[in-house]
Amino acid sequence: MKAPGAATAPLVAVLSVLAVAGAVAVLLAPSGARGWAVAVVVTAWVVLAVALAVAHALARRAQRAASARTAEAERLKTSLTALEADTVHTADVALPALLRLVRGGVPAADALGRVPLPRGPRQRKLLHVLAATVEGQEQQTAALRTESTRTHDELGRENARLRDELHALTAEVERFTRETLPSVAARLREGESGAAVQAEVYLPEQPLLRASVEAVLRELALSERRALAAQTASAKALSRVQAKSVSMLADLRSMQERHSEEVFGDLLKLDHSTSQLGLMTDRLALLMGGRPSRAWNRPIVMESILRGAVGRIAAYQRVRLHCSSNVAISGFAAEGVMHLLAELMDNAANFSPPIDEVHVYVEERGTGIVVTIEDSGLKMADAAMRRAADSVAGRTTDLAALQGTRLGLAVVGRLALKHRISVNYRPSSRGGTGVVVLLPRHLIAQESRESHAVAPAAPSLREPAAPAAPSPREAA
Repeated sequence: MKAPGAATAPLVAVLSVLAVAGAVAVLLAPSGARGWAVAVVVTAWVVLAVALAVAHALARRAQRAASARTAEAERLKTSLTALEADTVHTADVALPALLRLVRGGVPAADALGRVPLPRGPRQRKLLHVLAATVEGQEQQTAALRTESTRTHDELGRENARLRDELHALTAEVERFTRETLPSVAARLREGESGAAVQAEVYLPEQPLLRASVEAVLRELALSERRALAAQTASAKALSRVQAKSVSMLADLRSMQERHSEEVFGDLLKLDHSTSQLGLMTDRLALLMGGRPSRAWNRPIVMESILRGAVGRIAAYQRVRLHCSSNVAISGFAAEGVMHLLAELMDNAANFSPPIDEVHVYVEERGTGIVVTIEDSGLKMADAAMRRAADSVAGRTTDLAALQGTRLGLAVVGRLALKHRISVNYRPSSRGGTGVVVLLPRHLIAQESRESHAVAPAAPSLREPAAPAAPSPREAA
């Protein structure tokens, strides 16, 4: 910036030159016009002086304004540089350090004291606001983390409790299905009352499961009572049919002795039909827990046992007996053995061609009497043979599990269990299926053959007739 004297020197010089020029002009003017010239020169000089003074003042003002703008620009540049430096410092140094301290658990006030703060008040305020905000967020995050950990622990404990309860329920359900339910069903089938069984049986501790188990037991007891009542009623009805069948057989045999040869054939057919009816009624009675229609108080020789069994089936003419044994079956087991063999012979005849014969062999062994029944029908499939083996072994005795009208093998199974008789299937040497029946020694009578009850042979027709069943001397 120039000094005040230096700024006004050109103006003074110009005014001096103009004054000299005016004086020269006055001197050169004619004497008569010198007054006018002096006035003009003075006026012009004054006007020029004023103009120059005004121009000088305006120039000075413009110069000062330019200087002020320059100074303001320098100040703004300096401020901008400082602001930029503060911003860089805040972004690169202060803010990361502050966030690291606050997130590390240092309180916001302490963190602000440990961080080199920028010089600008706005940056400082920004850091204070950010520190407070981050501190609040960290506190909320810590609280949420604590709550999440607590909730996770509670859920873990609840999970473990529910898992333990589930395992306990599973164990109780498994125990109920494997132990309790079969035991209850067996006791109810044996005739025990539902209340007595339920009072003694183990019940689960879980209330809902306990209520469900009690409901199942009540329904099972009710079902067993209904089944037992129906079975008892059926057994009573069958016993009356059995009695009538025995009475009809006795009447028919009495008539065979009284009437002539003309009606003998018809009577013999009626006798055989009645024997088949007796087999069917005995079959149903045994399945329902009843007893056979006949009983024997004396031993029956094996040949009569076989003839009596053959006389009860429809295809009796196809059965060929091969028996040379003199042994007899004790009276208490004679009817059961006869019925068992009749069912096996009937099954062999039904599942073999109607023109083929069924052969029955009897052998005496050290373990008892072996009866083999062979047919020449189609060989049984493995699955069918397994089902038949289960039936004759007594493992399929539930009426609901029996298929259709095939009840004979189930009766064989019950009789085999009762008398400890072994029944096994095997392929037959004749191409079909063979059944091997082992009658144990405890069923064999020790008396001589002369004291055994021997069935009189039925009178023969001109065509082969059914062998007569042995007549009971006295009902046991």
